[in-house]
Amino acid sequence: MNTKQIERVFILGMDGAGNFIQHTDTPNIDAFLSKGAVTYMAQAQSPTISAECWGSILHGVVPEKHGLNNEIASTQVYPADSPYPSIFKLVREAQPEAKLAAFSSWSPIVSGIIEEGFDIHKEALPDEELVGAIETYIQNNSDVKLLYMQLDDPDASGHKYGYGPDSPNYLKAITKMDDLFGRVLRAIEQQGLLEDSLVILLTDHGGGGADKHDHGSDHPMDKNVFWGCVGPGVSAGTVLPELFIVDTAAVALQALGLELPANWDGKVPASLFS
Repeated sequence: MNTKQIERVFILGMDGAGNFIQHTDTPNIDAFLSKGAVTYMAQAQSPTISAECWGSILHGVVPEKHGLNNEIASTQVYPADSPYPSIFKLVREAQPEAKLAAFSSWSPIVSGIIEEGFDIHKEALPDEELVGAIETYIQNNSDVKLLYMQLDDPDASGHKYGYGPDSPNYLKAITKMDDLFGRVLRAIEQQGLLEDSLVILLTDHGGGGADKHDHGSDHPMDKNVFWGCVGPGVSAGTVLPELFIVDTAAVALQALGLELPANWDGKVPASLFS
């Protein structure tokens, strides 16, 4: 695999969207992912809950190992001596001068899932304000090495209105996220960063399976999620026959040229990089 051209990684996520972007207008995401790899059958971790899933996305291991849940992430700092560090800590240790940034609408991600004390630029704001902050950051830090984003409204709308293709207000929230994703993708492009960046678009879980207004089960509506990426070495139309969201950390780390920890559950799909 040749990923020498990849200079940086962007992980751009929305919460609770499952694979329901297939059922509403997402022109920015659709057009972007047509240039790379995409699946609508990636598998969320179990239980399909935000802290467990984002924890696996960022730490490369299943929830039983990273030990995070919503209460822990909301009230505790992730232990700096954990045997399962986040991708942020691993990149920082390998590249002490690298610019790292994490932007989250759900604040426990930046306060309780990503470690403290490793010089990571962190912001927690509502979705629209968060995207404005990301645009500003990218304009001023075109040499960023790893940037993560989490937008929250699909999940909030799912809890309020119900998840799934028959919930118009939930689908509208996903379409609104597409507008915000489009703004971030344009900010990346305007700085000339698309050609040598790996950009991953994803969600953490779906909803509406066992409970119309909730998630957490192993029902396909909760488990099946979209995941895609575009960047050097990723051919347009790449098929991903099997992918788990825990693989995200492995993809990001390998793209940055770093060795994967032996104790990780995340793997790089064999078909991803040509």
